[in-house]
Amino acid sequence: MVDKLPFGECASINIPPLFCGVNYQFWKLRMKIFVESIDKGIWDAVKNGPFVPMLENHKMISKKPFLSSDEFFKVSQCELAKEMWDTL
Repeated sequence: MVDKLPFGECASINIPPLFCGVNYQFWKLRMKIFVESIDKGIWDAVKNGPFVPMLENHKMISKKPFLSSDEFFKVSQCELAKEMWDTL
């Protein structure tokens, strides 16, 4: 008898991995690899949000791609996205 895998489906290049509620770290890594295999820019957008240029002193600038450790600790206790937005 074949043991059932905890992620519930076979590996596929066309179908994203399904999260079934167990082994999140494994699923997370598989999902990252799946999305990066389509286009690294997509993974960057997942991680950092969409590219939205901002205007500062009448010049277009890019937003920071990552939270600094100070910003991370400010929002790490927030439970809602609105709380995070207001904190930052």
